[in-house]
Amino acid sequence: MQKEIYLAGGCFWGTEHFFKQIAGVVETEVGFANGHTDQPTYEQVYTDTTGYAETVRIVYDPTKVTLEFLLQMFFVAIDPISLNKQGHDEGTRYRTGVYYTEEADRVVIDKVFAEEQSKYMQPMVVEREPLANFYPADEYHQDYLDKHPDGYCHLPKALFEFAKQYRAK
Repeated sequence: MQKEIYLAGGCFWGTEHFFKQIAGVVETEVGFANGHTDQPTYEQVYTDTTGYAETVRIVYDPTKVTLEFLLQMFFVAIDPISLNKQGHDEGTRYRTGVYYTEEADRVVIDKVFAEEQSKYMQPMVVEREPLANFYPADEYHQDYLDKHPDGYCHLPKALFEFAKQYRAK
């Protein structure tokens, strides 16, 4: 049985590409989560008035990769103390967050958050909330870095190689 988690890690192009490299990730889809308008477009979300965060829906096989491992990898790819900014991208749409659909996942999420928080003096600003809503972005944004290997990305390419090589134990 597959599971899903929704991760907002700044620009969704790089976040999606990063997670696609990890063994056990079955499917990814970029879109917008936890906002307050119906059927937002990229252009609307870009205005920072809709409340949405650029987010990646990650479907994974829990027999091959754990939620704990995916969250640990998430924290490798983000700056958890940077509010509404990842890399050169700024705005509330680029905030970081973990949005879950199963309350049982909260135990694992809280555990990983506590482990990560212990690495910082200041409080982390990563949202940790139930998924309120998710709208897929249009096809142009799906698998963007596969279609445009030299396209813009806030994540270093070395991080993609790291994700390919590093496997959950």
